[in-house]
Amino acid sequence: MDTEHADPAVIAELREALCADDKGESALGWPAVRTFEAEHGVTLPEPYRTFVAEVSDGSFAGPPEYGLVALAELPSDWGDGRPERLLSRAFPLTGEWLWEGDDDPDEELIDRAYNDGSVVLGTDGCGMYWHLVVTGPHRGQIWMISGEGALPFGEEFGRGAGEAGFTGWVRHWSAGEPWFEG
Repeated sequence: MDTEHADPAVIAELREALCADDKGESALGWPAVRTFEAEHGVTLPEPYRTFVAEVSDGSFAGPPEYGLVALAELPSDWGDGRPERLLSRAFPLTGEWLWEGDDDPDEELIDRAYNDGSVVLGTDGCGMYWHLVVTGPHRGQIWMISGEGALPFGEEFGRGAGEAGFTGWVRHWSAGEPWFEG
């Protein structure tokens, strides 16, 4: 997983998989991406960074189930009254955590898992949100965060048969593979 350089072949693959055939009209452009990054104190991981700058800022095609949301937006079912999102603060989790069965879950840490160090890519509905980690040791990885817990995506974590990261996540979806194996 290369989070620092975008491979043109990977960008073309993402364009095709996500049906981003509007010839880049929905792309943010580099000035807008750099402005977003400066405002939030982050550098987006590749290839997602190049995808939103040059290909598409959101997509009706999945993943996730209801499509990618635009970079600066949240899914329509996100809700109000949540803590402020702090993208520059490191994503707080280091491994999967199912807090639903925890007798005394750390509510502050749960809020941080939802709001710190990630951009929300979209929802599969029912409060299941896919996040791309943009800050901290797990930068570039995809996580599913829901009311029950948080799980990293990727074969190395035992969750899905694909490689970790945005490209592996899209490839896995495009192949019609089940999300949670093993």
